[in-house]
Amino acid sequence: MASIINASNSGFGGIVSTGDSSGQLALQAAGTTVATIASTGMTVTGALSATGQLNLPTWTTGTRPSGVTTGTTGYNTTTAQIEVYNATYNSWVNAGTTGIQYTASYLIIAGGGSGGTAPSGTWEVGGGGGAGGYLTGTTSLGVGTTYSFTVGAGGSGVSGNSRGSSGSNSTAFGLTSIGGGGGGGGNAAGNRLPLSGGSGGGGPGYDQRDGAAGTSGQGFAGGNGYADGGGGNAGGGGGGGASAVGNNATNANGATGGAGSASSITGSSVTRAGGGGGAGGSSSGSGGAGGSGGGGAGATGGTATSGTVNTGGGGGGNSRSGTSGGGGSGVVILSVPTSNYSGTTTGSPTVTTSGSNTILQFNASGSYTA
Repeated sequence: MASIINASNSGFGGIVSTGDSSGQLALQAAGTTVATIASTGMTVTGALSATGQLNLPTWTTGTRPSGVTTGTTGYNTTTAQIEVYNATYNSWVNAGTTGIQYTASYLIIAGGGSGGTAPSGTWEVGGGGGAGGYLTGTTSLGVGTTYSFTVGAGGSGVSGNSRGSSGSNSTAFGLTSIGGGGGGGGNAAGNRLPLSGGSGGGGPGYDQRDGAAGTSGQGFAGGNGYADGGGGNAGGGGGGGASAVGNNATNANGATGGAGSASSITGSSVTRAGGGGGAGGSSSGSGGAGGSGGGGAGATGGTATSGTVNTGGGGGGNSRSGTSGGGGSGVVILSVPTSNYSGTTTGSPTVTTSGSNTILQFNASGSYTA
């Protein structure tokens, strides 16, 4: 039983009340209970209508109420969504709301490929490594959603008689930037041709080999090595860059790597993802310059220059049993409105501001919770 307040429609009508010791109060209309109030809350029978605003209870993901029944509804300020409890599955379910979203800009660059190399006593020389794939654009971030990022490593430099190693992919927002292709090199069977990638590796010199293909929308092909027919006067092709094909070698000098692409996502224009330079001829010539944007220079013996870290630049090719340059590691950069920035990250990104935006530069893998 319960104490009752009834809006009666019998006789002269009016408010009729009765009391008991149950500690509950029933609200009635024409003798029908429409709501019962107890110390644990209010239970409404039938529809609940409001002509003004109806305020739901609020909580965070960490302070959700416990011991509740199926149908308990509230607004989660962590996810910015209305959610409903389902006791059958012991879980909170989004009530069909999309939550608050805001727009962010991104730049995703994969690791660059290393250059190829060749042994002394041969006329072959290595091509430059291709730059890591380059993706840029905008996306919508949902408040409370965690986004994970993978930053690809650059391909390791090689020595002896080998083509270069490809860089590793970088991923973010369901997108994958492809690692740069290794440069061609040496005369070892099955281990000479350059590799395709975000940008392709440059072709080896002497026994002319074409540069490898890049990935559409991410980078360009590597340049061709020069074929002189003998004498050790053939340079290696330049690795492809984010905005240009690697240059072709036309003599004993290694070709220049393809140019990278410029982005102002951090607030100032920075060029990244340049291709590596090709090696100089084994008897004469000099190594080619790296492409603008972190591409490493080629060499003729010794150690070629590696691509710059966190630019995805390709490494330089080499000859005369030298060591090729390794590819530069990739990077993921995110620019969000400062008014929306949550400050919740993993992976220790570098955080700066520019104008009304906060910029997060992930030099290693990590995450951001919007």
